[in-house]
Amino acid sequence: MSAPTRPSPGLRVEELRGFRIGVTSDRRSDDLVSALQRRGAQVLHAPALKIVPNEQDAALVEETRALIARRPEVVLVTTGYGVRRWFEVADAAGLGAALTAVLDQAQIFARGPKAVGAVRAAGLLDAQLSETDTTAALVDAVSRQGLTNRRVAIQLHGFTDAEQLRRLEEVSAEVVTITPYRWVRPSGNERLARLIESACSHQLDAITYTSAPGAAATLETARSIGLGHEFVRAHTEHVTAAAVGPVTARPLVEAGIVPIVPERYRLGALIRLVCEDLAHHHVQVYRAHDTLIEVRGRSVSVGGRTVLLGPNALALFTTLAASPGVVSRAELVAALPEPLDDHALEVAVSRLRRALDVPGLIGTVIRRGYRFTGVPA
Repeated sequence: MSAPTRPSPGLRVEELRGFRIGVTSDRRSDDLVSALQRRGAQVLHAPALKIVPNEQDAALVEETRALIARRPEVVLVTTGYGVRRWFEVADAAGLGAALTAVLDQAQIFARGPKAVGAVRAAGLLDAQLSETDTTAALVDAVSRQGLTNRRVAIQLHGFTDAEQLRRLEEVSAEVVTITPYRWVRPSGNERLARLIESACSHQLDAITYTSAPGAAATLETARSIGLGHEFVRAHTEHVTAAAVGPVTARPLVEAGIVPIVPERYRLGALIRLVCEDLAHHHVQVYRAHDTLIEVRGRSVSVGGRTVLLGPNALALFTTLAASPGVVSRAELVAALPEPLDDHALEVAVSRLRRALDVPGLIGTVIRRGYRFTGVPA
């Protein structure tokens, strides 16, 4: 009989079975959570920030009136959602036609294809796409195309980039800001703290990030609860960070985390990339005689039988399986999310052997430690 081979990681309904994934987004989070769950993942949803409209839209209406009165020559658009909401409020206030007429006479630059699409959907067909999907690129376009000393309007995206706004003010005669929505921290943000703690205690396999403010807020929360260093280390050791685009990735990179980023900055592409990364890097298959043992995130399958392991047991198994030789007691204890003394370690190894029920899979090397006898399949 030929030896079993490792399954090919295609897009399958159960491809995320055994994996636990954290979701930090608020807007469109239902789509993301549902897509991950349909693929078999267990999802821990903890929004880092929440998008809320400006209270009663009064401030946005006044900003729109001011923009119409000032008739900007250049308009910078940062988000598609912001444009859509801006026009919804303007139409409701009876300002839609006047706003369209003013913007139709302006030179419009949009940050990313979604922003371009929203501008064009509003009937404004000459929006230009910035070279990169950043607010800095929009400001660069003003200078590069000789549009300095003009009246400029910029649609902010809920989390003001003070540095880019300052740069814009330096090269413009006047800057008008429009804020269709803003970010706030959700009330009762204990869920985010639990997500961070889960990542640090080896209870998450991946975390998705869909906005730069959300990524920054997650890191800030980790620091505020005393887990900043541990949270970054978790991403470098066992938790995949997945960012929807380079702008979202920037706060993570600055903190020392290297996230995976899809080539197309879309939710669907992010989901596919998470599936591919976990399948390639977080699925291990071993063979012990005629028994196939597969580790998929939190789940261990032994000869087709699913074995539920707690955090310490799973850490023991993965540490032993990853080593080609003897693993000392000190090395095992250091790998555990919950430290154990010598006696407790012996008990934990004994329970792991009983749970796996594969004779000889974990051998004891007297006075040295333990050895995993399975081989990669």
